[in-house]
Amino acid sequence: MPAPSQKHDVFQAIADPTRRQLLRLLADKEMPVTIISRHFPMSRTAVSKHLRILANAGLVKEQKVGRETRYRLQPEPLIELKQWLSFFERFWANKLSMLKHYVENEEIDGLKLVESKHEEQEPKE
Repeated sequence: MPAPSQKHDVFQAIADPTRRQLLRLLADKEMPVTIISRHFPMSRTAVSKHLRILANAGLVKEQKVGRETRYRLQPEPLIELKQWLSFFERFWANKLSMLKHYVENEEIDGLKLVESKHEEQEPKE
């Protein structure tokens, strides 16, 4: 078990696209590194390094079965990430709602402007 100072942050662990792919792969089932490495265009050693980072962040669990080490997703640390992201989801939902309201009002105002210009240009009989 790594010392607390060596423990990887969940955010750092998922920052890499390869590690995110590993998490998706392990969401389906537990696998040994030999099988996992077949899904990636890199060496087994490189895949093992990525798995070690995920394990240090608590995102995957390692289990020795005979001579091989099996890995499985440990989703609990993702709850912290989800909670953190939910704040920004609310922020963006609010911002997007305000933008939608603004655009809709601009469209209405623009339509009124076009209509009034059109009315001004019509010849009077």
